[in-house]
Amino acid sequence: MILLDTHALLWLHIGNRRADSLGEYAGRLRASPTSLLELQLLVEAGRLRLRRGAGPTDLLNDERWLMDEPPAAKWFERALELDWTRDPFDRLLAAHALVRRWKLATADEVLLSRMPAGSCLEL
Repeated sequence: MILLDTHALLWLHIGNRRADSLGEYAGRLRASPTSLLELQLLVEAGRLRLRRGAGPTDLLNDERWLMDEPPAAKWFERALELDWTRDPFDRLLAAHALVRRWKLATADEVLLSRMPAGSCLEL
């Protein structure tokens, strides 16, 4: 399985070429509830505009991926260990991928450099 970070989710949604490599993982793509909150905060801050009438839940309800919900206690306990980032969304996305033992699809340099070897799919 491949967990999409928030950028990967957006890039797939809009058809950005940076997400082209994810095509080979059709049926194995997952989104995190973390991305739902991050998208909402980006919209509220005016840093992201979605199509008129669309909201973050519309992005997560795409047939190309499924929402995954790991057990919260295990997920958040793992996030406590990731003291190399102060970004709460990166921390939760990384913990989500690590708890599930899935690769995290990301272009984020911090995540790519700090996650365990083989745990990321670089976009």
